[in-house]
Formats: sequence, structure tokens, C-alpha cells
Amino acid sequence: MDGSGLLDVSQERQVQVDAVLARFFSLAKNRAAAFGPEYVQLWQTLEANTIGGKRFRPRMVMTAYQSLGGTDLEAAAYIGAAFELLHTALIVHDDVIDHDFTRRGVPNISGTYRDLAAAAGRTERVAEHSGISAAVIAGDLALFNSYRLIDRSGVGDVVRSRLIEVMDEALFASAAGELIDVDFAMAADVPRVDDILMMERYKTAVYSFECPLQAGAILAGAGEDVVSTLAEFGREIGIAYQIVDDLLGVFGLEAETGKTTIGDLREGKRTVLIAYATRTREWDDVKHLIGDPDLSEEQAARVRELLTGCGARSFAEGLARYYGNRALARLAEPHIPSALRTELHPVADAVLGRVK
Repeated sequence: MDGSGLLDVSQERQVQVDAVLARFFSLAKNRAAAFGPEYVQLWQTLEANTIGGKRFRPRMVMTAYQSLGGTDLEAAAYIGAAFELLHTALIVHDDVIDHDFTRRGVPNISGTYRDLAAAAGRTERVAEHSGISAAVIAGDLALFNSYRLIDRSGVGDVVRSRLIEVMDEALFASAAGELIDVDFAMAADVPRVDDILMMERYKTAVYSFECPLQAGAILAGAGEDVVSTLAEFGREIGIAYQIVDDLLGVFGLEAETGKTTIGDLREGKRTVLIAYATRTREWDDVKHLIGDPDLSEEQAARVRELLTGCGARSFAEGLARYYGNRALARLAEPHIPSALRTELHPVADAVLGRVK
């Protein structure tokens, strides 16, 4: 839009979702007051962990919905907020699984409650247990209420039932992906590229792209061909997104991504980059560094050099483009309305644009 001070469409969508979440947390905190100030504090901490995000998954819901002619933006905002709460629940629990106490450089829920316990004089072990316990409880609350927000959207019974099925598929697939990821982390051998792509699709792409797009289309009353094609688009672009995310976790600029570029290497995270590198002769020079919790910046620079030299970086970049182009091809289907195609092309472009 022009400089008249009006919000653009994406900002308007975020404002609507933010309003739903603000009402939800306000009601929850008022209800929690009857159980004591500690419970109110937990809800406040959970709310703080939903603020400042890009609202990417709600944007997928509302983009599909409005582009397919939907006009009940209040209902769409509730469905978008449901996916945002699901996202919050999954990352809170993921941090517990990974024993992480920070996210993007600041304390997460585990870290917040660990620090509170430490400040109260608890031992390190007890403080960490306190933090993890609070995070499990908070994640459970977010997970359950993601379904409740669908109930509160005001949609009819048939549509609500279908939306709950989509939400269920999002959670079911993500849990499977998380379990596979845990197994990968404990395995002696690095999985194959195809296995890692499968894990990343289940763990993140399904709930971040496939299901939110489907939900928006179902809410708009779109035909099954459109719903199915949007799921396919979401699958392909979701896989591309995860490949790029792993690339940025090693080669990105921390000032731009907000993520450390040494954490994945210290963790020994199983990614397409690492899976490809294991099949090259340079692997013997780098394998002892991958997963070293004391990896130095100089050693990390050496790992990046070897990952580039062996072709792992260019392979991952090419694979991301391949899946991105497959996603764009789905939008060329004749039953996809031009308005939807126009809205989703920039999504694919943005994903591929992250590959330098």
C-alpha cells in the first residue's frame, strides 16, 4: 500500500491473530488468578513466549482463506491463532527434549524458571528440574488450547470437525518427526539424506506449511482438489524451508537470523549438509569436530570450509531450489485461482531467496 499509514494485508492479518491471542491469554490469566499468583506467572511466561514471532503459520491459514474468497476474518484469525499456539507448544517441548534453556539468545520457559529457582538458592540440578517441569506444564497448556481455539472460532460442526482432523494430523506427524529426530541424535551413523528430509517434513513442514494451508482452504469452502494441491505445495516448500534453515544454522549471519551459527555444529545436528559430507573423502577431516561441545570459532570456520569444499553446501542449496521449484509447479495447476497463486509465489520466492 501507499504511505497513507494504513497497514498492509500481512500486517492486518497479524494484528487480527494477535488480538485473538491477547483475548485468550487475558481470559486464561483471569481464570488462573483463582489458583494463585504462581499460576498467573506461568501463563504470563507462556504468553511472553508467543510475542514477537513472525506469525508465519497463521499467515499461511489466512493467506489461503482470503485468497480463496473467505470473508469471516475473525474465524480465520482463531484458526491461525490455534496453529500459533500449536507452534508454541511444540517448540517449548522441543527445548525440553534438547535440554535447551535459551531460544534466540534469551531465556525460554525452562530458562526463566531455572533462573528463578537459582535466584531462590536452589542447586543447579534442582533449578534445572524446576525449569524443565514448568516448561512441560506450559507446553501442555498451549497444546490443549490450540484445539480449544478451533472450538471457539464459531465455525459450523462439519467444518470444525475437518479442521480438528487437520490439526490432529499436524500434531501426529510432528510427534513422529520429533521421535525420529531423537533416534537420529543417538544413532552412531549419520542418516541418509532422504531419511533426514523425511524427518524434517514430519517434524516441521507438516504443521508449518501443509496443514495451515489446508485449514485455510477448508475454512474457505474450497474444493478437495485445491485442498490437496495446497498440501502438496506446503510439503515441497516446507522441505525447502528446512533445508535452508539448516544451511543458515551453519553459514548464516547471526545478525540476520538471530541464531548462532556454531550451535548446530556443536550439537552434531543431523542435517542434509552433514549427511552429504559423510559420503565424501573430506569427512575424515571433519567428523571429529561435528558434535564437539567445545568447538571453537576457528574450528567452526574450518568445518564450514570443508563443508563448502566437499560440495555439501552447494548440494544442499541445489536441493532447496529443487523442492522450491516443485512447490511453484504445484501452483501452476489450472484449478488454483490466480489470486492464491499471486499470494503464494512470494512465499516460495522468500524461501529460495534465503539461499545466498
